Amino acid sequence: MPEVSTDLRVFNDFERNPDLLKKFDKVLEAYSAAAIFADVQYRTGVMDSAIKPAFRAKVTGQAVTVQLSKGDLVDPLRALEMAQPGDVIVVDAGGDLQTSVCGGLMGGLALNRGIRGMIVDGTGRDTDELEDINWPIWTKAITPRGTHTMFSARKEELSINVPIACGGVVVNPGDFIVADLMGVVVIPQEIAEETVRLAQEQADREEETRKWVAQGKTVEDLLNEFGRI
Repeated sequence: MPEVSTDLRVFNDFERNPDLLKKFDKVLEAYSAAAIFADVQYRTGVMDSAIKPAFRAKVTGQAVTVQLSKGDLVDPLRALEMAQPGDVIVVDAGGDLQTSVCGGLMGGLALNRGIRGMIVDGTGRDTDELEDINWPIWTKAITPRGTHTMFSARKEELSINVPIACGGVVVNPGDFIVADLMGVVVIPQEIAEETVRLAQEQADREEETRKWVAQGKTVEDLLNEFGRI
């Protein structure tokens, strides 16, 4: 795996690409968007299958990455201050399954800023509130247990917009995220333009295939027409 950051209290930013994000939003309208992106990337960039949404949701956005201190998890509140509309916060919480790093109040604050959601290699909570406000999280587990931030007020033991590992995939600041019911796919910035073009082509091709299926066509018919199922 490429090198990721372990330093704390490093705070960077990155340049957004709203026009390219619109192309990702368009593919997200299709069925199984995460699978489409996984396919056109030759099955790479797919996070650990244990990372799933807390409720039915799908999202795209550029990654604001957060590196937490394993064993000393804090609420990533600083990320809410640095993220911009259209961003998705991606957190390396070390895969911790016992301590939540995101919840309902944080979700409400993020929603107010136009942040689209959060991906956590770790745990979340307050899923009833998050579902009501429609602010999605993808995590490995759900627990009522929060971090010590609410008692200690410490919140600086983290870094933002550094290379991280989340769900077994390296995520760099500004990489594109596609997440839905199936899971999470990371698309590196440097190949995002070509990848989203291929994804849109596949989404369009699959929609045409569905029309053929609805007409009662056979497997042989589909292979002859599209070359694949």
